[in-house]
Amino acid sequence: MMSALKNLGFKKHLMTAISFFLPIICASGFLLAIGNIMGGATIEDFSKGFSFADTMSTMGGYGLGFLPMIVSTAIAYSIADKPGIAPGLITGFVAHGINTGFIGGIASGFIAGIITLLLYANLKVPKWMEGLMPTLVTPFISSFLSGMVMYYVLGKPINWLVGLLTDYLQGLNSSQLLVYGLIIGILSSIDYGGPINKTVFAVVFAMFSEGIYAPLTVLIGASMITPFGYGLAFFLQKIFRKNVFDRQDIETLKAAVPMGFCQITEGCFPIIFKNWMKNMVATGIGGGIFGALSMIWGCDSHIPASGMFAVPTMTGNHGLLFVLALLIGSLAQALTFIVLMKPVDPNAALNEESAEEEDIDFSDLKIS
Repeated sequence: MMSALKNLGFKKHLMTAISFFLPIICASGFLLAIGNIMGGATIEDFSKGFSFADTMSTMGGYGLGFLPMIVSTAIAYSIADKPGIAPGLITGFVAHGINTGFIGGIASGFIAGIITLLLYANLKVPKWMEGLMPTLVTPFISSFLSGMVMYYVLGKPINWLVGLLTDYLQGLNSSQLLVYGLIIGILSSIDYGGPINKTVFAVVFAMFSEGIYAPLTVLIGASMITPFGYGLAFFLQKIFRKNVFDRQDIETLKAAVPMGFCQITEGCFPIIFKNWMKNMVATGIGGGIFGALSMIWGCDSHIPASGMFAVPTMTGNHGLLFVLALLIGSLAQALTFIVLMKPVDPNAALNEESAEEEDIDFSDLKIS
C-alpha cells in the first residue's frame, strides 16, 4: 500500500488532467465568448424559446461550470485507468455540489483514484465475483468511500481554504498586485505552454472559479506575448537596421501571429527552438511587464481562455487596458529580442545560431 502511494506521482497526474481538460476550456471559452459577443444568455427554460446566441453561451457555460467533475474524472483516470472514471465523476459531482470549486475537483480526483487503485491492489473476492469487480464492486465501493471523504473530511476544510484565499487576494494593494502580476506573467510565458504554464494555470484557474478573474487574465495575455512580440520585432528591425529574421522565420510569422490572437503559442516554435534561452529571456521580460500592468489595471476576463476573444467579456474599460498592456508587453519583448539576437541575412534560407551562446553585442544596434 505504501509503495503504491510512494510511486503515485501527484504532479504527473495533475499535468495529465490539465492536458485533458484544456481543450474543453478552450472550446467552452470560445463558445461562451462568441455567444456573449452576439448578445446571448444562458437558456433557463427550453420551452420558452431561445436564440442561436443563447445556445452558444449556454454550451460554453456548461463546459466551464462543470469543470470540477471533469478534472476529478481526468485525475482519477490518470491514476487508476478506466476503473477510476466512475468514482472520479461521481466524487467530482460531490465536490461541485458542496461548492469546493476547482480545488475540490482536484482533491476528489486524487481521492477517487487512490482509493480505486488501493482496492484493486488489496481487495480479494471469490472467483465468481471477479467478473463484477470492474463494473460493480470497485465503482460502488470506491465512489462510496470517496464521497464520504469529501462530505465528512475534506469538504469544510477546502471551503475554508478557498474562502481564505479569496479574501486575501481581494485585499491585495497595488504593490502586491504588481508583484503577483509580474510573477504570473513571467511563469505563464517562459515555457510556451509547457509544464510551468500548466502548473500556473491550475493555480489561477482555482482563483477564477471563485470569481477572481485578474490572475487568469494575466495568463491569457502572457500566452500571446511571444507571437505579438515577434510581429512587432519584424517591423522594428528595419528601424534599428538589424535583421533578426531569415526567410524561414518570416514564413513562420505568417501563421504564428494570427495564431497568437487565439492564444496559441506553438506556431512560434520554429523561431524559439533556434535559441531557446534568448527567446525565453525576451518573452519573460515582455510577459512580466504585461502581467504587472494587467494586474494593476484590474483586467478581468470572464472566460478562462480564447485570447483576444476574451476582451469583449471584460467589464468597463478593462478590455482597452488589456490591449494596451498587451501592446506594451509585446513591445518590450520585441525590443529585448532584437537586442539579444545575432544579426542574420534576411535572404538566408535558415538562420543558424552557434551551439554556444554568444555574448550580447550592442555595437551593431543602430537607430536611423
